[in-house]
Amino acid sequence: MGIQYLFIFAQVHDEFRIPELFSVAELHGFEITFPPPADVSRPFMILVLENELHARLLAQRCILVKYACEFYGRGKTYMELHEQTRSNHARWSKYVQDTPFKFFISAYNHTIPQRRQKDIVESFDYMDFQGKIDMHNPEVTLACFEEYRDKRGTTRHKHEGDGDFEEVFFGRLVEEGTARPLIKTFDVKKRTYYGNTSMEAEISLLMANQTLASPGKLIYDPFIGTGSMAYTTAYFGALVFGSDIDGRQMRGKEKQPGIIRAAAQYGVAHRIVDLCTFDVTRNPWRCGELFDAIITDPPYGVRAGAKRLGRKARPDKQQRAKPAQPFISKQLDDQPYIPPTMPYELSSLVGDLVLLARYLLKPRGRLVFFLPTVTDEYEELDIQTMLCDGMEVVANSLQNFGSWGRRLITIRKITSERYPPPMFTSASNISEDGSAHTPAHKYFREKYFQGFRKSESEEGQGVTRSTSG
Repeated sequence: MGIQYLFIFAQVHDEFRIPELFSVAELHGFEITFPPPADVSRPFMILVLENELHARLLAQRCILVKYACEFYGRGKTYMELHEQTRSNHARWSKYVQDTPFKFFISAYNHTIPQRRQKDIVESFDYMDFQGKIDMHNPEVTLACFEEYRDKRGTTRHKHEGDGDFEEVFFGRLVEEGTARPLIKTFDVKKRTYYGNTSMEAEISLLMANQTLASPGKLIYDPFIGTGSMAYTTAYFGALVFGSDIDGRQMRGKEKQPGIIRAAAQYGVAHRIVDLCTFDVTRNPWRCGELFDAIITDPPYGVRAGAKRLGRKARPDKQQRAKPAQPFISKQLDDQPYIPPTMPYELSSLVGDLVLLARYLLKPRGRLVFFLPTVTDEYEELDIQTMLCDGMEVVANSLQNFGSWGRRLITIRKITSERYPPPMFTSASNISEDGSAHTPAHKYFREKYFQGFRKSESEEGQGVTRSTSG
């Protein structure tokens, strides 16, 4: 039977917590169980782990973890809390004799006055710790956390409602979340090189954890842009290869590529294997199973649209008026050739991305990417129809912006079968009953700039997005 640990999370990205915990546990080769109920909307969660080392590993790597504690008790009142703590006497009694200690009192959504903090500490006098109180370098820190209702949006004194908590938790502090300060380290505002599509630091770190980035891993970003995910995955020890159809984003205006300059700022430039300019649908990969993970934020048209090589389709009238002529380059000899590009529709892009991942990933390798979705239209079938044989969804976490959101999708390759390179024909999605399914993220760019307004026919008849083929 395992040991119960209390984890306290930063109150952001609720849906990302459990996938991150499972990913870090898989990286280090141990298991986690959650005694019911596991409510991700609250910042407190009980985990069952085999030993304390596993709790420390989670706190040292998980971006969303603030504290990890050996769990002693919880209650709606301090009477309930003390009763549970007494029943777990065997867990803490070994620290009673001559162990330097201190108490740490905190609250969520509240500030506990100093006077009551003293009362709380004195209420644990039955533990009878004999060691000296050491506020600077204790061997044991006993932590007590009160949880209050969310009072944002109200004007009140900081101590108003003191003592009217929802629940109180108690345990021995095992490890503070040492990974969380990395958010400031990778702050985009402090970065040497960034662009308007650069991913924020916290999300980049969460994505890196989903890839299981670690020394010896080789990770690929096919839409690397300004390299936000490259820095975080490389920081965790992985080697990174990046490509983009527009090399200007990777290079910047100086002689040394901007991504390399920013990577040097973080001390990981030696882990950037190479940066290449090519269209992912015209890629140079001649063999598969090269990468341990693929991580990317595909362009979906809000700040930058996705492109692929090719010509835009001409209107029928134009085609009838002037037959298509073979393309003849008219650029001067001393000018570089810029190939024509056409839009790459999002639903086609993500379908092709999954096929490319199946070809390029090693068995058990992961594809981690963001997918924008329309809140009122999204359904689970949207994700399932982009899958192919040999690929399964590991995690699907929503970052909600109201009328739309973006989902961090983690897909794992579960087959050792070798597949040929994808043809990038972008066939329509077919559901299990044989009908064509139109996912909510199709034509996302157009929906976004229309304010996600429904047409009159949709409002009058309802929206049906699965139609017979």
